[in-house]
Amino acid sequence: MDKRFNTLSIPEQLELRRQAVEDVLAHPEWPLPQAVRHLKKTMRLTTAEMAKLSGVAYRTMQDIEQERSTGSVNTMNSIFGVLGLKLSVARIAAREGLPK
Repeated sequence: MDKRFNTLSIPEQLELRRQAVEDVLAHPEWPLPQAVRHLKKTMRLTTAEMAKLSGVAYRTMQDIEQERSTGSVNTMNSIFGVLGLKLSVARIAAREGLPK
């Protein structure tokens, strides 16, 4: 946890995580870098801590946050997976006249 803040109890940490997830789910229009920054900030984590928790390289995390990279679906799933979220690509139902 970021050392600029006082230590939080486990219930307080869980509440921050719950709030971070709810915020991201409530704003599907947010670009992925903004969602990642919001999760990190709300949970009071440093970039290094978020990278370590998600198993993503520090530089990759930094590039995503600073919008130098959008990250792959796998990378975003590693980041979002810390909170039990998953980014996916799904096939939409076939429409008349469109290939299946």
